[in-house]
Amino acid sequence: MPISRLIWAAALSVAFAPCLRAQQAGESSFLARARRLHREVPMIDGHNDFAWEMRSQAHLSWEGRDMRAGMPTFQTDIPRLRAGGVGGQFWSIFIYDTMIHSGATRLTLEQIDVIKRMEARYPDVFLPARTAADVERAHAMGKIASLMGVEGGHAIENSLGTLRMFYDLGVRYMTLTWNNDLPWADAHGGAHAHNGLTPFGREVVREMNRMGMLVDISHVSDAVMSQVLHLSEAPVIFSHTSARALADHTRDAPDSILQLLPHNGGVVMVNFYCDFVDSAKVRWNRGRNAAIAAARSSGDSAAVRRAIEAYVAANPEPPRPTVRTIADHIEHIRDVAGVDHVGYGSDFDGIDCAPQGLESVADFPNLTAELLRRGWSEADVKKVIGLNVLRVMRGAEQTARRLQRERPASTATLAALDSTGAR
Repeated sequence: MPISRLIWAAALSVAFAPCLRAQQAGESSFLARARRLHREVPMIDGHNDFAWEMRSQAHLSWEGRDMRAGMPTFQTDIPRLRAGGVGGQFWSIFIYDTMIHSGATRLTLEQIDVIKRMEARYPDVFLPARTAADVERAHAMGKIASLMGVEGGHAIENSLGTLRMFYDLGVRYMTLTWNNDLPWADAHGGAHAHNGLTPFGREVVREMNRMGMLVDISHVSDAVMSQVLHLSEAPVIFSHTSARALADHTRDAPDSILQLLPHNGGVVMVNFYCDFVDSAKVRWNRGRNAAIAAARSSGDSAAVRRAIEAYVAANPEPPRPTVRTIADHIEHIRDVAGVDHVGYGSDFDGIDCAPQGLESVADFPNLTAELLRRGWSEADVKKVIGLNVLRVMRGAEQTARRLQRERPASTATLAALDSTGAR
């Protein structure tokens, strides 16, 4: 570079250094404010698959594992939960819905057990939480409220008695389906044979309301979303779902559903998974899956591999979305449903692609800071990071107290209700 250009570049560097320092100070100021807000109210994450990773990576054993020392092959451990200012964590109790014939209830119980052993192993860090008041008490004590949600109604094996036993063990939400239809509810990726909920499916929702277990309508079909929002007497949740208007995936909630939320009082806890939040990634996956399906029809596994390689060579995978992408989803849901109806639902330890700036539970303050940078008021940010979820939990608890005075536990069965077509 000529000397004159070097002098000019140096002059520019000197001239703009104060601006750069001011920008960096501004960014650090937003992050500092975000961390303060996480101290002032419990930041609650709606969905973390740590228990499943303990099954798949550690065979449900704590031998040789220490959350306090760090668990680098996970997206979650105690140092990163603390760094992320997490005040309440819903642990997802998940098994694949294809495991229904392998003892779905037993497999679910084993993961409840691993979370309970975690709570007992680190009592100075985790406080088992069952109510909104428990979450607030944990936060006041400087602990992380430990909550559980069962991901997929296949876990109850069509039994309301099993559902009640999960509640007694501390489960406070159930996602009605995972990816495939159940005998009583349609999933987002299923054949939608029931046009939503069957009579027994509606009874599941009614019994969850009576108990005080949050009804989670992530993963379900649009028809189930709509029917639950009209049927449920308590506020519902989407534990890990984003906005379909920004990424056209069936796992996301369309605006027509978001518009129903204010009447119900529920909350959408926004998912961080790249494939659900980035429209370019959705389109890329759709094309890749079509290429795989076409090659698979030949019955030649080598042809499938070649098809994947050819597709990726011709269509490079889009770059990972960023923390701004997730903030866009939060803002869209706020604009459609209202600021009282959105929260965080990361899906950490259940995703193989996380946005830049949101790679683990340590990074929640980056998202909170992004909302502040966009001009959100601190009062509204507090709603999103935790107060909305606490309101929904209180609403479900209040509804349960009323319904328990009005009706006993349901003894309905799938065979009795769905064979008669009862409504």
